[in-house]
Amino acid sequence: MVAHLGSELVKILVTGAAGMIGRKLCERLAKEGAGELILHDIVTAGPGSLVSDFSAAGEAEKLIASRPDIIFHLAAIVSGEAEADFDKGYRINLDGTRRLFDAIRKAGGGATAYRPRVVFASSIAVFGAPFPDAIGDEFVNAPLTSYGTQKTICELLLSDYSRKGFFDGVGIRLPTICVRPGKPNLAASGFFSGIIREPLAGQEAVLPVPETVRHWFASPRAAVGFLLHAARMDTAKLGARRSLSMPGISATVGEEIEALRRVAGEKVTKLIRRQPDPAIIRIVDGWPRNFDARRAASLGFRADASFDDIIRFHLEDERIPVPRSGSA
Repeated sequence: MVAHLGSELVKILVTGAAGMIGRKLCERLAKEGAGELILHDIVTAGPGSLVSDFSAAGEAEKLIASRPDIIFHLAAIVSGEAEADFDKGYRINLDGTRRLFDAIRKAGGGATAYRPRVVFASSIAVFGAPFPDAIGDEFVNAPLTSYGTQKTICELLLSDYSRKGFFDGVGIRLPTICVRPGKPNLAASGFFSGIIREPLAGQEAVLPVPETVRHWFASPRAAVGFLLHAARMDTAKLGARRSLSMPGISATVGEEIEALRRVAGEKVTKLIRRQPDPAIIRIVDGWPRNFDARRAASLGFRADASFDDIIRFHLEDERIPVPRSGSA
């Protein structure tokens, strides 16, 4: 099935619309005039939007009552919070998703067929150590966190509900999104953005891990591109394997800092203070570092070209002046 987004008006539901990626996605959809937007969040989604705990009985049915053609399911609590609050993590990330999927399934019964495109934001947290040099498309899901386990189960549900024809699902495993604008969230990965974002704003940032730590990144701009492509693509090419690891940039923390130095200068990088945190180091040691995302690339998903570009996109998208004059 090919979802028509941009070529004709459609009805679009975005859960997690108040989150960073959700806001940027909605801005892009509104700019493109893609269709009628239905915005939802579990905390606050702003004026004219719906706010509810979609893991509560009956709430998911309200969200899909108007039968949106495309559903971007971004609503979740982040990794650090899901690990700290076991019950809340499973209630929101797993039970809420299952209720949403079931509401779509039940709406599809009856006289009028209803089979929307569902784009599910998964995570590279579905993988756990030990890792090969680059995680390929055949690497097994073996998460080492509650958040990764919740996302893994949802990926399986997405594939099964798609196989049964209840909806047309695409799961995209997002790299760590960097640079995240705004205030730090409760994600354990928040320092990856913090050591770029805060120095660019003239503020000190704490680096809790060694500079040798390597990770997998994508910009918010690339993440929105992944979501839109997933909504438009021909899912016949996916077959039964409905979830994909997105392409990205593999970089060490030291390479992040060097990119910051090239873009913004030495003075900015001096605002990074090294303060090792054994708890964060232990968590990060279990995270993926590099991917061979050739399946996603073959299906048209495109990554950022470099970490320098990731920083430049942040400056452009957030309208932040480069702290020094001259070329990067």
